[in-house]
Amino acid sequence: MSGLAPSFRELKDEADIAAALEEGRRLFAGPCDFIFGAQKLGQLPPQTLPEIAFAGRSNVGKSSLVNALTGRKTLARASSEPGRTKQLNFFDLAHRLMLVDMPGYGYARAAKSVKEDWQDMMFDYLRGRPVLRRVVVLCDARIEIKSHDREVMSLLDRAAVSFQVVLTKCDTVKPAQLAAKRAEMEAEIRSHPAALPFLSVTSSQTGEGIEALRAELAEFALPKAE
Repeated sequence: MSGLAPSFRELKDEADIAAALEEGRRLFAGPCDFIFGAQKLGQLPPQTLPEIAFAGRSNVGKSSLVNALTGRKTLARASSEPGRTKQLNFFDLAHRLMLVDMPGYGYARAAKSVKEDWQDMMFDYLRGRPVLRRVVVLCDARIEIKSHDREVMSLLDRAAVSFQVVLTKCDTVKPAQLAAKRAEMEAEIRSHPAALPFLSVTSSQTGEGIEALRAELAEFALPKAE
């Protein structure tokens, strides 16, 4: 749309790229506080900030990614028991952006009723949250796309919520395997109308892709108060 500032991925000038990376760094280096955990839709906090939600299978590295983005070690705590988290956790980032840690999906031992409840709650949240700007869908670079990943992407299509796919744990795979994984995921993305046409490759251990992802997500933050 004319008149809109280009997104981070559209930037060509090195100075503009550097400025966007610095804005992302400053935003995510700011205060980030857990404010609420909602287990039911009626418990959701007021819609005061733009929201970015993070979704992924259990053990995909979601908590590690949120911690890497914010430069903290225990902001989002990874459970020792996969599939344990059953609530939406809201984190206020510098009073400019809300980060939403969604419950992990696809845990094999979860009861069918639990899986159905997750899908129902998540769909209601996704389609009924006007401040939700983007969902970041995490997929493990070490394994093939799972049916649960495709189901969640289809759910986002139905809810008409834009989502961005991020590959995690990319430091743990060899270059040829990573290239094949990228090709597989890029083909999957093309089949989903709500998916953004690019793929982020990250590692919470080495920091690969973290700076760029910060810059991309910072675009949704409210302007910094003077």
